[in-house]
Amino acid sequence: MINLYEGGAFLKNGTTLIPENTPEAGSLDKAKAKEGTMAYRILQKHNQSDDKQNLNIKFDKLTSHDITFVGILQTARASGLEKFPVPYVLTNCHNSLCAVGGTINEDDHVFGLSCAKKYGGVFVPPHQAVIHQFAREMLSKTGDMILGSDSHTRYGALGTMAMGEGGPEIVKQLLEQTYDIPMPDVVAIYLTGRPEKGVGPQDIALAIIGKVFANGYVNNKVMEFVGPGIENLSVDFRIGVDVMTTETTCLSSIWVTDSAVKDFYEIHGRSGDYAELKPEETAYYDGVVEVDLSKIKPMIAMPFHPSNAYTIEEVNANLEDILRDVEKKALVSLDNNNIDFKLTDKIVNGKLQVEQGVIAGCAGGGFENLCDAADILKGKNIGSDEFSLSVYPASQPVMMELVKNGTIAEFMAAGATVRTAFCGPCFGAGDVPSNKGLSIRHSTRNFPNREGSKVTDGQIASVALMDARSIAATAANKGILTPATDIDVTFSKPKYFFDKSIYENRVFNGVGKADPSVDIKFGPNIVDWPTMYPLTDNVLLKVVSMIHDPVTTTDELIPSGETSSYRSNPLGLAEFTLSRKDPAYVGRAKEVRATEEARIAGGDIFATDDKLKGVYEKLAAKVDAKPAETEVGSVIFAVKPGDGSAREQAASCQRVLGGLANISREYATKRYRSNLINWGMLPFVFDDDLVFDLGDYIFVKDIKKAISEKIDEVTAYVVSDDVKEIKLRLGALTDHEREIILKGCLINYNKKG
Repeated sequence: MINLYEGGAFLKNGTTLIPENTPEAGSLDKAKAKEGTMAYRILQKHNQSDDKQNLNIKFDKLTSHDITFVGILQTARASGLEKFPVPYVLTNCHNSLCAVGGTINEDDHVFGLSCAKKYGGVFVPPHQAVIHQFAREMLSKTGDMILGSDSHTRYGALGTMAMGEGGPEIVKQLLEQTYDIPMPDVVAIYLTGRPEKGVGPQDIALAIIGKVFANGYVNNKVMEFVGPGIENLSVDFRIGVDVMTTETTCLSSIWVTDSAVKDFYEIHGRSGDYAELKPEETAYYDGVVEVDLSKIKPMIAMPFHPSNAYTIEEVNANLEDILRDVEKKALVSLDNNNIDFKLTDKIVNGKLQVEQGVIAGCAGGGFENLCDAADILKGKNIGSDEFSLSVYPASQPVMMELVKNGTIAEFMAAGATVRTAFCGPCFGAGDVPSNKGLSIRHSTRNFPNREGSKVTDGQIASVALMDARSIAATAANKGILTPATDIDVTFSKPKYFFDKSIYENRVFNGVGKADPSVDIKFGPNIVDWPTMYPLTDNVLLKVVSMIHDPVTTTDELIPSGETSSYRSNPLGLAEFTLSRKDPAYVGRAKEVRATEEARIAGGDIFATDDKLKGVYEKLAAKVDAKPAETEVGSVIFAVKPGDGSAREQAASCQRVLGGLANISREYATKRYRSNLINWGMLPFVFDDDLVFDLGDYIFVKDIKKAISEKIDEVTAYVVSDDVKEIKLRLGALTDHEREIILKGCLINYNKKG
């Protein structure tokens, strides 16, 4: 079904794989073939550096949504923004319901429109499109690169290399700076065969994620989709697979383009944006994921990660064993919250009964997914018991066509509710199930709380990811888990017609028409970033949280859902930091921040922390530690933080509360580590046995010197009952990243004067 190569391989003529450890590969030029990938050509085209291995990338277009663009624009304004140098699209698909926090959600939208007018951007009003569907329909272009502040910024199926990063990376592009990365490895996703009837894109995606997430096979690499199987997939199908590549922790993705992609651009009135894209005659890949599409079965990703993937057939055959195993795995995330989490109570007459189905957003809300799901439900109904079904088309143009061809009527006749374009079900702000409920969703993530429950308040619900077709099959079976391959259905496959007038009438397009005279409209919740200070010679870190989970998601660092209403208010949002993982964190961090505030003001720091004097006395026996030259801040330890969302607030909230560093075994994603750096935080890695714990202090002498002189490994001193010497690594930092940390944050780095 899926095979991972142990080494690299050459691809000849886009069809024939030659493993590098075979005699046939011996005559091939590996260095030259590395330049034969689509990814290499696109990256080098956008590279502003003469160094082909250390890239300085400028993107063609930028995208953000309404729980990221306010903070981004506030950062850019504080850094000297005058106008948008490239098209920047502000969509409103996360806080579009304006349901929490009074007027503040709509205040953000008004702010965004005024900024689009002032700086020359594009503003997509609420309910018009989810961010990624608008980008597919209106922004993608073969060979282009797009940077977005949402982690699922992926348009590779359309020949556009796209990346999701934290807000500060958008700010850098707005200030005409670059996105700096080493040339990434490129892994071939070699597709063969044709999917079985009833198998959808989410099934393919979950099967791949299940194979490559835990072993990091594509971590921070580019996934390049090639092989004869691509021609057997519609463009909508390819898009559905592509958007889920984010859950592998890859850097980006790119696909071969063909006549089907050309038709997509023509349908959307943008035929000039299409070009054929394929590898050179000989291309070298650093790894290969072989996928036989014909052998993929309908999949389900059980709580609480997309990689927790099984075939539905396997789950139904081993129901109790698998559910008990999932319950056991869940304890890793829920063990500190006194939650009695069960899935085995969903077994009814030997079958798995679910309470809710949702088909939504950038992954599920596409035209073909919804048409196929409606075909399965035709003439059937979801019943009048607990099971419910909600459908969210990904854009108004998609909704319009579904209305015209009768698909919406089919859903409504079956008992489903149909909503406007909205990302809520994907981040915990829509269709929240009942306590202990189980929801099956064609969306992107199923982390804890992504469905909106609050573990710390005793609420727990869970999400399993599935394809729209199997969700429809389950809905037709009144909530009994059912693979779409068990349903006898004829898929109608209606043709899609795109009505561009919907956007022409409602979307504000100010590209190239910046108007400096426009006043920005601020709501009362839109607050400037607090002052950040430059790094001092030394730092004293107090450990305020220890997280031993194998992976920590950004949702656990700063929850999604109801917190989204406060993303325009750094101080207000910071109150939620780690609230579902370590509720005492905020209080501990504030205590440390009070010490640093006293130091800056020239006050008595020892009066703020009764242990601090003893800490310095113990340090005096080992190292020269002067309080006046030592910034005091908090630090969290997490084994592998930063999986999931790109949102910068996972780092900035720590910084606002006085955070100075993270210590980890490794960082789950490049984007989270970048967020730390852009907010002036030290991204330490610690390899040895843990010798520090909650409440301990860690002194790092001459950290400013180490960063300035490009020293990777620094000596630190752990102060608890005694003083222990440890080594911390900073990892590879670019010159710009070093300067940002020294200045205290990206805003300070860009300040004039």
